[in-house]
Parts: sequence; structure tokens; C-alpha cells
Amino acid sequence: MSIYALVFDVSKVKLWGLDAAQRLRRQLDEIGKARTGGLESIVWVEAAGDLPATGQVLLLNGSFVFENRTIEAVLARPNCVLRYEDRAAAALIDADRAAAVIDHVQGRKPGLPAGLTPIRTAELASFDRRLRRATTPLLEPVSPEHKAKLENRLYGNAYRGITDLVTKFVWPRPAKQAVHVCANLGMTPNMVTTIGLILVIAASFLFYYGYYGWGLLAGWIMTYLDTVDGKLARVTIRSSRFGHLYDHLIDLIHPPFWYIIWGASLVGFNGVMGLSVEQMAWVIVVAYVSERIVELLFSLLGRCEIFTWRPIDAWFRLVIARRNPCLILLTAGLLAGRPDWGFIAVTFWIALTTVVLNLRLAYAVVVRLRHGPLSSWLSAADVASGPHARAYSIFGATTLPDD
Repeated sequence: MSIYALVFDVSKVKLWGLDAAQRLRRQLDEIGKARTGGLESIVWVEAAGDLPATGQVLLLNGSFVFENRTIEAVLARPNCVLRYEDRAAAALIDADRAAAVIDHVQGRKPGLPAGLTPIRTAELASFDRRLRRATTPLLEPVSPEHKAKLENRLYGNAYRGITDLVTKFVWPRPAKQAVHVCANLGMTPNMVTTIGLILVIAASFLFYYGYYGWGLLAGWIMTYLDTVDGKLARVTIRSSRFGHLYDHLIDLIHPPFWYIIWGASLVGFNGVMGLSVEQMAWVIVVAYVSERIVELLFSLLGRCEIFTWRPIDAWFRLVIARRNPCLILLTAGLLAGRPDWGFIAVTFWIALTTVVLNLRLAYAVVVRLRHGPLSSWLSAADVASGPHARAYSIFGATTLPDD
């Protein structure tokens, strides 16, 4: 069964290079691709006269900007009208009521047709498991004077709330500028990812031959572009299954190779605590794989990830031995004139953080057995004002001042 979608009152203000019609078409395509396995497909309709006589109709007011979560929430509520202040922004209704609802949504009939339930974004779930954040689903009127504010909102909504300290605190503003450039040039996210892959390979060769400074430069630029490609995909609604796998596989595979290649390039390294370079490389591999296994097992315990379970896990995610924190250690070692120290620090930091993750998993299993499926602290109703309000202000979302 299909849901027929009609967009009206389309704003011509472009946000991240897309007007409302282009943005909503891409959003509906993306939502439709995700709604597989027996769920309804979404069919785009150009005019009210093209609507069917039966079935369900999704009406979207093109003078508003939505995020996918907002539209998906409406799709989950038949015979509802999403309101912004005193205006109707979207509705999911039976086709035989479409004409009356369109008159109401466009302001020709002030009263809400009988049998429809009004809802507001404040009533919708705020926790976004995919992006590890908790914000009210986006719904804002579009106007030229608010263009910068809305682009900031869309960019912030494309950002994970819980991530490493470099991605969280250093990259947001410079990455936003690069996203603007890429969007204006018509670059796709996969183009940016491919440039990153070239830099991954270049850094590997530079590390191997002992050109640590140039290798780190290539590595840091790659991590910067790794932030850019994902945000570009989300703000321009160009996410794809291939792009996600392409980016994710590169991110997953290359970090341990960087560390091992760095260690193998060290001349005259005598080992530490009785461990040779080869043994330390095995520590890195075993710990790195163990971390991924822990994350996978934790996801089976409830509807949250290990880093979104409790505030302490979000704080720990800032510094856990992932690529960016490890690059900080390698950079610090090189600046001290001791690249071997950087390798040692990375090896032991990976081992230590893996131990911590395994302890968190063991504790989580006990909690799961005693109290049932785990849930994230970000999904609590009072998360913005309750006992974890300070952590929420940092990890709930990523925001930037308006330009």
C-alpha cells in the first residue's frame, strides 16, 4: 500500500543549495527507501488533482523546513495534523478527506476538520539513536531573514551529539565552511570520501618511511574531511547505503594500520615492559577488534549504544582510543621529538580503554538481567532540566552561533 505525498506553498528560499521542493522530494525518497519490509511506500504527487480517491495522503507545507524524524513521526500517526503555533505544517489523512484538509491547511477553513488529532513537535520523541543526540524534531518556518539560522539548525542536526573531542569541539565550524564550499560546487559526499581515502593511503606510506610530520598532516586533513562528507550528505539529503558503507569501512579499517605502520617504522625501538613492536601491534589489533565486539554485544541489551547509555559513557567517548584521540597522542610524541613515545601511548591507551569498555559491558549485562532492556539517559523526559542537565547541554546536540 502506498502513501501519496503532496507538497504545497513551496518556499523558494534555498537552504544548503536546495529549495523546499527539492529538499522534501529527497527527504521523501530517503524515507521511502528506509520504509521497506512490508511498510508503505511513498509516492510523490505534483498536484491535488493527482491524488487518488482512496488510500492515505501526506500533506506537507513547503513554507516549513522539516527533518526526516519530523516527517516520520507524522507518518506514524494516521489522521493527525502537525501544527506550528496556529499554522498547519503537515497532515496524514485518508484520501477522501484531502480536499477539506487542504482547505484547512491553506487557511481557507479555520476549523480543524472533525476526526483529526492536532500534534506538536514538543510531543514527539527527542532521542535520536542514530546520531546520539536528543533534540526536538525540527520544524521551523522558512524565511529569507532566517536563512543562516536555519542552515545552522540543519547543520547541527546533522552532527552526532556524542563523539570524540576533536569532532565535537574543533571541527564543527571549519567543517561547516567546507560543507558550504562542497555544496556550492556540487560535490557529492562520495567525492569527499574518496579524497579522504587517498589521504589515508598517503599517510600510511609517509608513516612507513618515517615522514611523520607529513603523514600526520595528511591524517588530520583526512579526519577533517571525514567530518565534512557525513555532514554534506545529511544537509543536502544525499545519504545512500553505498556511501554509508564506503565511509564506514574506511573509518573502521585504517586506524590500526596507521598505528602499526608507525611502530614498524621506528628505528632502534627496544620495546617497553618486555613487549616488542610486533607484540605491541598484536595488542593494538586484539584491543581494537575487542572494542568493536563490545559495541555490538552492548547493542543487544536494549535500545541504546554503549556510549549513549549513561552520561559517564558520553564523557568517556570524548577520549576513548579512537582515531582522533590517538592522532593527538602521536602528534604529541612527534612534537616532543619522540615518535616512539607516541606509539607506546597509543598502544597502552587502546588497551586501557578496551578494558574499561569490557567492564562497562559486564556491568550492563547485570543491569539488563535485573531491570530489563537498557535505555539511554538522553531519552529521559526531564533530560534537559534533570540531574544530567549539564551533560545534556554538551551532548544533547551540536550547535553553532548564527552567522
